[in-house]
This record gives sequence, structure tokens and C-alpha cells, in this order.
Amino acid sequence: MTPDQMRDASLLDLFRLEAEAQKQVLDTGLLILERDPANASQLEACMRAAHSLKGAARIVGLDNGVQVAHAMEDLLVAAQEGLLRLLPDHIDALLQGSDLLLRIGQAQQDAELEARVETVTTRLQVLLGNAVPALRVQPGDSATFVAEAKPASLPETFMATSPQPAEPVADERISRVLRVSAERFDHLIDLSGKSLVEFQRTKPLNDSLHRLKRQQESARRTLETLREHLLGTELDATAQALFTESRNLLIECQQHLQAHQELFDDFVWYGGQRTQQLYDLALASRMRPFADVLTGQTRMLRDLGRSLGKQVRLEIEGENTQVDRDVLERLEAPLTHLLRNAVDHGIEPPALRARKGKPEEGVVQLRARHHAGMLVLEVSDDGAGIDLERVAQAVVKRRFATAEQVEQMTEEELLAFLFLPGFSMSQQVTEVSGRGVGLDVVQHEIRRMRGNVRLLQRPDQGCLFHLELPLTLSVVRALVVTIGGEAYAFPLAQIERMLRLPRSAIVQLEGRQHFWLEDEHVGLISAAQLLQCNEKQGDDDSIAIVLIRDREQYHGLAVEAFLGEFTLVLMPLDGRLGKVRDVAAGALLHDGTPVLILDVDDLLNSVGKLLGTGHLERVDHASHARQAVSKRVLVVDDSLTVRELERKLLLSRGYQVSVAVDGMDGWNALRAETFDLLITDIDMPRMDGIELVTQVRQDPRLRSLPVMVVSYKDREEDRRRGLEAGADYYLAKASFHDEALLDAVQTLIGEARE
Repeated sequence: MTPDQMRDASLLDLFRLEAEAQKQVLDTGLLILERDPANASQLEACMRAAHSLKGAARIVGLDNGVQVAHAMEDLLVAAQEGLLRLLPDHIDALLQGSDLLLRIGQAQQDAELEARVETVTTRLQVLLGNAVPALRVQPGDSATFVAEAKPASLPETFMATSPQPAEPVADERISRVLRVSAERFDHLIDLSGKSLVEFQRTKPLNDSLHRLKRQQESARRTLETLREHLLGTELDATAQALFTESRNLLIECQQHLQAHQELFDDFVWYGGQRTQQLYDLALASRMRPFADVLTGQTRMLRDLGRSLGKQVRLEIEGENTQVDRDVLERLEAPLTHLLRNAVDHGIEPPALRARKGKPEEGVVQLRARHHAGMLVLEVSDDGAGIDLERVAQAVVKRRFATAEQVEQMTEEELLAFLFLPGFSMSQQVTEVSGRGVGLDVVQHEIRRMRGNVRLLQRPDQGCLFHLELPLTLSVVRALVVTIGGEAYAFPLAQIERMLRLPRSAIVQLEGRQHFWLEDEHVGLISAAQLLQCNEKQGDDDSIAIVLIRDREQYHGLAVEAFLGEFTLVLMPLDGRLGKVRDVAAGALLHDGTPVLILDVDDLLNSVGKLLGTGHLERVDHASHARQAVSKRVLVVDDSLTVRELERKLLLSRGYQVSVAVDGMDGWNALRAETFDLLITDIDMPRMDGIELVTQVRQDPRLRSLPVMVVSYKDREEDRRRGLEAGADYYLAKASFHDEALLDAVQTLIGEARE
């Protein structure tokens, strides 16, 4: 690349950056001018932005950019001079020009772009000519640079093409910007968070030094008491000297410990403050004002409303609310969908609003605030609300529920269907909606950010979406509990509540344990069983319960104890582990104790699977339930007939039976659950029986598991292969009969219950 080419490339980059910045000024100002055409400050700001872009385009050599910016500038200056009043058509044309200038800076020149430039420029000049006849373009004239010559009918100030630059900022202490990669910045926050946690470990050491100081003081008093007790007794010179030396050494140690203790106290205090400030500052550096995600939203709503024939205004509160940049990036898509949804489905056409006694212009409100360490967003509109009758009809039509079931549903239960995948209220597919990709995407993305979303509505008064999100994705406010003697954390935003219930409040309904909560019975599940760990039985008469919610259904998870609420710095799990079931990340408590942060959405899936098996342990007698439970057998066979035959035979003898369709499926089941016996076929897809038995014998946890091979192959070499792989028993299907299988099972693991 030649130096000239390098210079041109650099200038183009600068023009693109300037076009992006000035476009924001133009879009913001033009939307204000649409409501207040006489706003002098916004007219001045927009005119200067267009003039700056014209000069920048001329320097870079983008003639089409000069052409568009010049036509925009002429229209804005005419409005400044009172020669025309800005109408929605003028605003439309100016916004098109703003978009086009950005495209000119980003795109390669082509015929389509040139045609677009000609169209937009002509429209701007026609609008100017209609308002100021002296500037009307004649049919034979070129559409380019028509306004370069100053018309006699315009005031002298109209053609001022060199506006005075803004006064320089007097204060030279302008904040500087340093470009740092996101990866390095994330690493800095990670290190500052870990240093904060590590420094907390000095507190137990400080407490230990205080205890040592108290013990030394106690030893000194004991020595003084001994000295008083020995007064008047005869001691030889050596004993007296040793006593005096011990007393002096103890006093000297006390003095040294006192001095070091004071220094260490200061170190702990100031060090704790510094590490906290370091972490807070690093975290604050990631924070951006909520307004950063709003760029273009006001313009988007205005354009969408006009395309649908609706008048819409976006009102924003809390633009300066600070939010983590990662949250802002991931929030843009769901927020855009909710705003478009409000215009498309919520706000009525002007004529209909007038008949209802509403202002013709609809209002969409977006409010952002901090509450209890969370970001709270509310997106509301003053539209028609939700037609629950249409929702009910759509539910029945899509066979999500029967008409009888729908009649019994509450409003909240009906609204929950709007968040289902593929559910749409639109009658036809348009560019805006109707494809069934809707609120389920919003809910999914919000839950991925450890947040939640709720929908409220009032007929003919609009809807309100209430979103709660963490302020940052690197820190989570969590409830820490103990399960199986280990610490686990539930993100606060993803749990409904925590409570304690007396064991007497637990009731048995339809084979499951429940408790009553505000006139609703809630199923109770052992969190230890869900996470497949041994539950530690306590002597407490009450049960600690964490309440989680799956759409409209609640589940109570019984834990051993509540340790409290903590702010935890997230530590991602090693990528080599893959997705660990029910776990989202790790963290350290202030005392250095490791804690696993649970994935509540994953937990809900595990709850569904556990309920499907029907093997629920009793929470109040979990240890006894485990002793009395039937022995478990895993049957692995790719033949449905054989699987079912073996399953029914074993069930008839009281064994619990799980099945797998091939060796790979069986291997996954063995790693996820505990079994007393494995019964497997030999010839299966993906992983055959020999490979499965070999894997079992190589696994430290499974190598002692009894294994029986049931195969059609009855040759001696096949039998030998199975036994050499590690099988404890080989049964040929050719000689298979009921009692042979059951006798072999009983020989290997005994009766179903001990």
C-alpha cells in the first residue's frame, strides 16, 4: 500500500467515526425537533453536525457525502431562519440523509449507493423548494449543489457556510481515554476480585493473634500469682534466676507482640480498604450508563410507528443508571423486541385511540433503576392491553390445553402462554411480527443473565414488563446454603423466597411430600437427592426450604442450612469439564471456602426428570428411606422386546429398574446415577457390551459393580470374551428363561430389599 493509500484509509476511518458520532447528534436532535420545531438549540446542533460532515466528506473526497450533507444543511438553515417549519416529511428526509451519510462512510461506492444519494438529495431539495420558492429546482437543472449560489431572496446569514467553532474548553484537564482489550480488562477484574477474597483470609489470622495475646496475658498473670505464692519461701539462686528470666522473657514477648499486633491491625484495616477500593474501581470501570443501550431506540420506535400508521412517543427515565457493559450488550436484543412489541401489539391506531378518549399519540415508557443490588427495568405502554379471550382461543387452537382447562385458568396462567416458543397473537406474518419468535426469546435471554421477567396488564390501559437483572455478570448476589455438608449458592434473582417450616407442616399427597404456602400446595424435593450427594441429617425440628419457580409451578428444595446472603465473584469452571449439570460457576466465600453457584434453569430440568422417575426420597426421613429403598438394576439392550421383558421380570421381584438403548446411553447413565447391578447385551450400536464392561472395570468408582452379560451368542469364545472383559456372569439368550435370569441376579446382588 502506498503512503497516499495509507493516508486515505486513515482518513476514511476518521470520517466513519465522525459520521457515527454526528449521526447520534442528528437523530437525537431531529426527533426532538419533530415535537418542537422551533427548538433553537437543537436546530443549531443539527445544522452544525451536517456542516461538520460536509467538511469532513470534502476533505476525504466523498463527493456524494458532500452532496447529501449540503442539502441537509440548507434545509436546517432555512428552518433556523424561519423560512420553513419542520414537518414530519422534513424530519423523514433528514433522517434518511443521516442514515445515508453513515452508509457512505462504511460502504464501498456502487451504483445502488449513487442512486440512493440522488433520491435523498432530490427529496431534500424539493422539500426546501416547496417551502422557499426561490430555491425550487428547475427540471433542467442538476440536482447537485443547487444551493451553492446564494439566492437574492435569502437573508445574508442563510448562506453562512463557515459557522464559528464552539468556544474551546477552558479547563485543560480533559479526561483521556486508553484503549484496553476486553480480555485484559476482564482479567484485571478477575485478579482484583480474587485479591479481595484472598485478603479476607488475613482476618482469621488477626483473630488468632489476638487470642495469642490474650493467652500470653493469662500466662503472665499466672506467673505473677506463682511469684506471690512463692514469696517467703526459700529458693536457691539458680531457681530464682530462672524464674526472673522467665518473667522478663514473657514481658518482652508481650511487648513485641503488642507492637506487631498494632502494625498488623493497621495493615489489615488499610489493606482491606485498598483491596475493596481496587475491586470497586475495576468493577466501576466496566459500568456504563443505561443510555448507551438506548442509542437508536427512540428513532426505531418513531420509524416503526410511522410505518404502522401510529403516533408513538418514547419516554425514558434513568438514562444515567450504571450497568455492566456485558449486561448492556446482551440486553439490547430483548429490550428492542419489547419496545417493538409495544408499538406493534400495544399502541392502537390514532383513530381508535380517539374513539376511546385517549390522546392520538401513544406513549411507551422505559424506566431503569437500581433496587436491592439489581437492575430493574420496566417497559410499559398505554395501549389496548392483552385480549385474554384471544389468548385463550390461541391456547386451545394450538392444543396447549383444552377449552375446559382454559376456563379454569387465572389471568396469570393465561399470560404465561405468551412466553412459550412459537406462540404468537398476530393473524398474519409481517416484517414486524407473526413468526412466533417472541417473548420466549426475551425470557430465555433474561434468564441466561440470571434475571427474570414478569408481565402485568390491565385491559385498555396497557401492559407492563418488569425485568430484574444483575448489575454485572462478574458478580452475583446469592443465597448460600449447605447441601450434603457442602456450600452451594442460589442466585437471588432466580429464587422466589426462602423459608423455614416445621416438619409437622409437611404432608403426603399423591405419593409426594407437599407443604401449604398461601393456600397453594407446593411439592417438596430433597436438594441432596437432586444433586446426588449424601444428605446430612440434623436435629432441628424445622426444614430450610428454597422456593424456585418453573413458569407457574413452584418447587420447594429442602436444604440443610442457610449460611446467609453474599456477594460472590464468579469464577468460571474449567472449559475441559464441559457443562456440569446443575452448576453454573464457582466462587469463594470471604473465608476462602469454595462454593458452587447453581444453575437454576438446569435444576428445574433435573426436577422434571426426577419427578418422571417417581423415586423421590422423603425429606424428613431421608436416611431411613435410603436404607429401605430397593436395589437398582440398569438394563442395557438395543432390543425393545428384550429390554421390556427383563424390566418386567425384575420389577416383579421388587428391584428398581432403569433401561438404556445402547452402550453409550448405558455408560452415561452409569456415570450419572448409582446402580447395584448392570445387565448388558453384546451387539449394540455406538458402544457394544464388551466396550461398556471394559469402561466400567477401568473406572475407579464402578470397577466393583456386578455385571451380567445376556447375549444371543452362545459360543465358548464369546463367553470367554465377555468374562475376560470383566463380566461376573454370562447368560445366553438361547437358554434364557425367567427363573434363570432372576436366580443369576439374586446370586450377584441378593434379594431386592435387605
